[in-house]
Amino acid sequence: MVGTAVPRRLTWLVAEVVEMVDETARARSIVLRCPGWSGHLAGQHVDVRLTAEDGYQAQRSYSIAAPADGEKVILTVELVDDGEVSPYLIEELSEGDRLEIRGPIGGYFVWEPGRGGPLQLIGGGSGVVPLMAMVRARVEGGSDIAVRYLSSARSVDLILYREELARLARDSEGVEVLYTLTREQPDGWTGLTRRVDSEMLEAHAFGAGEEPLCFVCGPTPFVEAVASALVDLGHKAERVRTERFGPTGG
Repeated sequence: MVGTAVPRRLTWLVAEVVEMVDETARARSIVLRCPGWSGHLAGQHVDVRLTAEDGYQAQRSYSIAAPADGEKVILTVELVDDGEVSPYLIEELSEGDRLEIRGPIGGYFVWEPGRGGPLQLIGGGSGVVPLMAMVRARVEGGSDIAVRYLSSARSVDLILYREELARLARDSEGVEVLYTLTREQPDGWTGLTRRVDSEMLEAHAFGAGEEPLCFVCGPTPFVEAVASALVDLGHKAERVRTERFGPTGG
């Protein structure tokens, strides 16, 4: 596994799809076997390149959803309406198909147990994907670092990894999981019901005095609002790391 992010020339590798896992009605995880993969850290991402029969190519970036495990690379892709790449990856891709990937990419928004904690993870929509890699790295590494995971979604059916997170929160001491639904809430919902704000962070996130490592990922407006709120609550800016995304054509 890569211990530190060392700048190097990245090359395209051919990866085979070995498993597909439906996460929601609009998202699936793609398990790839990539010979020659050098390993990665939780929080990094890859470029995916598709080539059509006529030679046309399309390229998108996707976060890696799990820590390093030999030649295995897991990506979670959410459908973008009228997108160019995500509809193919979700609706047409099959086991045995091959993709080109390049990575790992990114050395700032990364975590491994040796980097300490406590760990505060805050994600909006599919921005939880690299955060899930961090949770999995913490659990699989046998760490006892305290983790608080806050996920914001429009509705309960769009929450990624819900069953796995419920199991981890139940079976792994020190892992806390909380959701907030911003548009629709089912009958009997006991979680939060608004956008992430200062009041929510003050009530449910680690306090600044606990000096957590904070990782925030999601759409740009979400990330900017949450990061600013954390700093206003007294968190040191250098301990608040952000990853943001916007429209890319899907």
